[in-house]
Amino acid sequence: MKLTTCFVSLVLSSLTTASIFSGQTILEDPELSVPGDNPLTFCKATTDDKLVIDYVNLVPNPPEAGKVLKIEAAGNFTEEIAQGAYVLLSVKYNRLITLFSSKEDLCDQMKNVDKECPLEKGKLNITKEVELPTRIPPGTYDVLADAYDNKDQKLTCLTAKVTFKA
Repeated sequence: MKLTTCFVSLVLSSLTTASIFSGQTILEDPELSVPGDNPLTFCKATTDDKLVIDYVNLVPNPPEAGKVLKIEAAGNFTEEIAQGAYVLLSVKYNRLITLFSSKEDLCDQMKNVDKECPLEKGKLNITKEVELPTRIPPGTYDVLADAYDNKDQKLTCLTAKVTFKA
């Protein structure tokens, strides 16, 4: 569970600068890469997203078991984000086994990065440190986070693929 919390923190921290995902696939298109030093990609072109991500930096990248992962992210909300915003999250192990799938309240999660809703229109910077467990089963972990406002309008959609070695 601690590993899942780390992945969720990684993606939510990214989203805030910023499953239930049947029919969606993880894309590996360099054109969809999230700016910065990270393993994140956008699910699709982001021309109409309400969260425009400037960058997400991870130290270290890729994340390493037993180390502190520092996440720095910046972005712009094109409008105020009110209570009721949410994120659909999924974490899969080796693309086949779903470890975690849930709908999370974005405003509740913002408290983890010392922010509160409503999130004002404009620039938002986030820094978060997450201690990764020393024992993470080797394999590839795919994370999918699809974020919406309280009117079910898309904020952004991100994927991440992280491989831990034995």
